[in-house]
Order: sequence, then C-alpha cells, then structure tokens
Amino acid sequence: MPSYQDYQKKVFTILQKVVDTQEDPIRAAADIIAKHIASDGILYILGSGHSLITALEASGRAGGLAPVDVIFDKTFGKIERLPGYAEYLLKDYEIDNGVVVIVSNSGRNALPIEVALEAHKRGAKVIALTSLAHSKSVAARHPSGKRLFEIADIVVDNCCEPGDAVVEIEGAPGKVGAASSVACTFIINSILVQTTENLVNMGIAPPIFISANLDGSDEHNDRLRRTYKGRIRGL
Repeated sequence: MPSYQDYQKKVFTILQKVVDTQEDPIRAAADIIAKHIASDGILYILGSGHSLITALEASGRAGGLAPVDVIFDKTFGKIERLPGYAEYLLKDYEIDNGVVVIVSNSGRNALPIEVALEAHKRGAKVIALTSLAHSKSVAARHPSGKRLFEIADIVVDNCCEPGDAVVEIEGAPGKVGAASSVACTFIINSILVQTTENLVNMGIAPPIFISANLDGSDEHNDRLRRTYKGRIRGL
C-alpha cells in the first residue's frame, strides 16, 4: 500500500488502542480538572518540543475551556535536557494546589520531570500524557533517575511506539510519520470534553470559548476573557 495509507492505518490503530485502554485515566483526569475549574482554578499545561502542539490545542481556541494556560519559554528547545530550570520557569505561574498537565512522549528529559517534581512541591496534581512504551525503553536524563510516568498522579498512555515515527520506507534512514501529536491532541480533547460534561453535571456553566467566526460570539468570549484577565499569561 502507499506509505500515506500505511501511516493512516497505523495512526487509526493507535487511536483505537487509546480508546480501548485509556478510559479510566481520561475520566480520572477530567474529574480532577473539573473540580479545580469549579473552584475557580486555572489548568496549566506544559509541552516542550513538539509536545507544545498539544498544549496549544488545549488553550484559547474555539470549543475549548477558557481557564487554560500554557507554561512556555522560548528557550524550550535548548533547555529541555537541562536540570535546575523548572523552579525558575514556574515562578510566574500560580500552580500551588492546582492541576498541571505535562505532555512528553519520551518522559525522560529534565524539564518535564522537574516541572512534575516542582508541581508536587507546590501541592499540585500532575497529569502526564506520555508513551509508556517509549519511556520504559529508555533511561531518565534527570539525576533522580525517574521518568515522568513514575512521578505523575495520573498517567494517560498515548500508546505510541518508541521513537514516535511509525512508517518504514525502503531507502529512508529511519521511520517517518510521527504519531504522538495526533494521539495527544486526541487525548487532551477527550479529557476536556469530559471535563465540560462534568462541569455541566455539577450545575456549573462551563467557560467555553465559541468560534470567533460565528455570529454573536464576540460578547460571550469577551466576557470570559474579562473573567480571567490577569490570570492567564498566554504565549
């Protein structure tokens, strides 16, 4: 079959595995997040490297929850493996007793591990989106010897294989077609959709952004932005 069809087939298989195996952690994550938002909390999400795609997907978009902030620094690509940076990075974020989602496919680098440890020091719950197959096949790059899945309170497995890419093409030096961005975007939206239902079931109007390209949305969205003004940094 053509390589693009091979890629599609393998991604469909990964997403189905997520559906079949990750219901419990997705529901648990949604429960924690809904309770935090119901208490006027902000959900923080960190994704370094290409995992930033998942963080951006969760923040400030149509159909998404307004009280979501991305933990971000423009030097991420250079310091992902550097120990000691997380405490400095998190000083500007109000994560105390909150909820932090950390997206890291390998779960081995210093930054996601230190953010998880610092979040725990500040009383926050940590939800990890990671590849267990990849993490368990490699050593940690943090002095603790811990990988992200060994630290987080809730672990959602993106069911991707070690190395992320899934398609072999004869003549190429390695596999192509990364799958983790697709899987983690699927997972984060699944969590936030369930979070929204949980809020409704709690009798709370969910703070959802409506597409700016639909008539009548501006007033609704502006009201939400005023509600959280000064509390969400954005990028």
